[in-house]
Amino acid sequence: MPTFWQSSCGGEPALKIVIVGAGEVGFHIAQRLVLEKKEVVVIYQDEQALARVKEHLDAQIILGSGSNPKILEQAGIREAEILLAVTNSDEANLIVCVFANLLAPRIQKIVRIRNEEYNEYREALAKDILNISMVTNPDMEVVNSMLRLMTAPDVEEVSDFAGGRIRLVKKQLPEFSPLNGMRLEHLPKLLHDIPIVIGAIIRQDRLIIPKGTDTLKAGDSIYFVCEKDNLAKISKLFGTEPHPIRNILIMGGGKIGLQLAKALDNLHYNTKVVELDPHRSEVLSANLHRTIVLQGDGTDLDLLEQENISSMDLVIAVTGDEELNILFCLLAKRLGAHKTLARINKFAYLSLVQAIGIDHIVSTRMSAVNSILHFIRRGKIISTVSIAGEEAEAIEAIALENSAIVGKPLKKLNFPKEAIILCVLRGDEVIIPSGESVIHPQDRLIIMATRRHIPLVEQSLMVKLDHEIPLTPARSLQADWEIP
Repeated sequence: MPTFWQSSCGGEPALKIVIVGAGEVGFHIAQRLVLEKKEVVVIYQDEQALARVKEHLDAQIILGSGSNPKILEQAGIREAEILLAVTNSDEANLIVCVFANLLAPRIQKIVRIRNEEYNEYREALAKDILNISMVTNPDMEVVNSMLRLMTAPDVEEVSDFAGGRIRLVKKQLPEFSPLNGMRLEHLPKLLHDIPIVIGAIIRQDRLIIPKGTDTLKAGDSIYFVCEKDNLAKISKLFGTEPHPIRNILIMGGGKIGLQLAKALDNLHYNTKVVELDPHRSEVLSANLHRTIVLQGDGTDLDLLEQENISSMDLVIAVTGDEELNILFCLLAKRLGAHKTLARINKFAYLSLVQAIGIDHIVSTRMSAVNSILHFIRRGKIISTVSIAGEEAEAIEAIALENSAIVGKPLKKLNFPKEAIILCVLRGDEVIIPSGESVIHPQDRLIIMATRRHIPLVEQSLMVKLDHEIPLTPARSLQADWEIP
């Protein structure tokens, strides 16, 4: 008989998830889910990787191949609700789904596939062949993240919600900004009719979910949501003017470099790609039209100066060697490039890289984690984005008719203290909610919550049960709502 853990959300059995793969993606998804009291089983052939899971996570581990049906049965595949196939082998991930389909036809299957040729058949894989619930391609996810950053080059991070209409932005507050020293409750007077909500503040490596009496300070990294069309106006209040991007240099012509260059080709940027391998350089030249391909070493000072790197608006390093990506961005910055962007895979590096002077970072593995997590969330979740080194999460969700969050003024909701509703979209209307606001069925919500309060947010988004367990007292947007 399977063992179920009791969830902190309503006392019902925890969601059981089988993860095949314990690399960076598999480990970090397992880590997030265990913290949220999900029942997690991790299957992998690498003893060292499984030892890491055993040492750090309260998860069941099984040494073996996930493409072995006996191993899947041992993991309890028939009782699980979700299967994640996230090994580094596309073929192994697909075989896992074949046997999962035979053993547990109703299980939701999420598979990681990087091969471009396979991705051409993703719809057939999802609907016709393997009944896969979601196919994720981390390379395309990271390319999309880069393209999104290029639309707002004066910020550190940007994520899109509501089809791109609403943006979640991270930006550091300089000392000379008029926002320095301002209490959040006074923000609407300064911004007049521009809707904006500050959802989180990073101050001296500490995450703050703010209230109205909190004050902004120089050096704060601020996460806020606003409408896309208002971002330029809000950026001016931080004391920065957007620097338009036209000239781009990419170091690394692998899969990601090629896909990115193709996208920039279509968008008519002036793009150059530096690739060390002569054969790969020929492949790039054959597949790119407007982009200039340079065969050479991206750390060669003579080459960089010859290509006038100081005139580059953005330098992007996307080789498979993240240390080289860091070195190249630092070198480009020293030679006068305006902005730099590095592809980083190791989660341990993410919090360090921007501190040493690199303007933007993207993570293939973090992109994969974000794309997978929204599918696992309970309630009708559209997308999720991890922020602040995974200390918090922004969730885009649809309010269901019978969920606990619908039909009451927000000040009377039992909503977690370390979670706030940042924005409500009702049809074409964007609403910055107050304590008197009432959520309607089918409203699209953007919610910010700390990691440990995600299960409570999930509970509020799910259909109400007859035996609800009260949550913690509520917290407001920019002000306190105390529950009588």
